[in-house]
Amino acid sequence: MAEHALAGQETYDPNRLLDTLREKMRLKNDAALSRALEVAPPVISKIRHKRLPVGASLLIRMHEVSDLSIRELRDLMGDRRNKYRASDTYGKKMPTEGNGVGASGPGSTDAGSSSPMQQ
Repeated sequence: MAEHALAGQETYDPNRLLDTLREKMRLKNDAALSRALEVAPPVISKIRHKRLPVGASLLIRMHEVSDLSIRELRDLMGDRRNKYRASDTYGKKMPTEGNGVGASGPGSTDAGSSSPMQQ
């Protein structure tokens, strides 16, 4: 199985993150860590072997159970990227139609549009 892109970073070491969490939470093994994080044990194993990246939801869960900041957690695993992006188009404005009306897609602030929650 191929490694993910983050695994290509020289500083990336998820074992340091997982070991620190185990020590901080005084857990006996990875099975106890998986229970604390509410993930299946194979998830921890795949992260340790760099076959699965630490995803955003798991990083948030680690923050919740350990009281370590997201920045501290990312530093522990050696993630030196400055920003995370869902995609290149995330946060960009939707193109408008040729009729002069703004886009009514997700995130639109068109005053004339209504949603079921507004009715």
